[in-house]
Amino acid sequence: MQNGLYIVATPIGNLGDLSPRAKETLANAEVIACEDTRITKKLFALLNISTTGKKFIVYQNYNEEDEAQNIINLAINDKKSIALVSDAGSPLISDPGYKLIRRAREQNVPVTVLPGCCALICALQLSGLPTNRFLFAGFIPNKDKARADTLNEVRDTKATIVFYETAQRIVKTLTAAAKIFGNREMAVAREISKVYEECVNGTAAKLIEYFSSKEPKGEMVLMIAPADEKDFSTLDIENLMRQKMAEMPLKSAVKEMVAVYGLNKNEMYELALKLKNE
Repeated sequence: MQNGLYIVATPIGNLGDLSPRAKETLANAEVIACEDTRITKKLFALLNISTTGKKFIVYQNYNEEDEAQNIINLAINDKKSIALVSDAGSPLISDPGYKLIRRAREQNVPVTVLPGCCALICALQLSGLPTNRFLFAGFIPNKDKARADTLNEVRDTKATIVFYETAQRIVKTLTAAAKIFGNREMAVAREISKVYEECVNGTAAKLIEYFSSKEPKGEMVLMIAPADEKDFSTLDIENLMRQKMAEMPLKSAVKEMVAVYGLNKNEMYELALKLKNE
């Protein structure tokens, strides 16, 4: 097996989803860079892949800067073959890894990707929401203000919005989403590729009702339908800005105009300054 870095997607539930090529790579790689050695070694045991002679390296957000070069040195100096895996699914998707890949490419270390499971893509396929354009926004923050700020930030996105969320927080997140997205269609997919796989569609209110009556379990993917196209061509932007500035501070008025009408932030700021100086 050629020395270099191999990005290997692992199953998110069903072991049968691991490709023969990925299994062969994991079996032959000399070094395994992973988030949690216990989880990865358990996967190897389930796949009947021997760990004898393999070096396992913990590679997480907290040590990404330090370990990236150490891993690359193993490929360059020791001519090792290294498999990068996450606990489940495709590495780098809301998991550490991009800094390692960037450095590897800069230092001419061969990088190979082995396609496979990704909860983000599988959830979109299940949802029935538009898939021609989507925004993956990662994990939703735990703090109330940060959660609301994150949801507000993507409110007017003209694409399906995708978040990862935990079962323990899904109702709280849906409650916040109801205030921001109103009756817009949403979908929650969970337990993808497992026995109890499901995808539930509805408004935030309907999803709250569903998960309040049925205890949510498993890793979850929350998807929100795209914002409706709005026609603001006939609006009197200048007059609207004057009204906003009479109700709130200048910066808040600009932020409101950008959020509600999808206008350019710099242009709105210039207009606000002009109106203020009149």
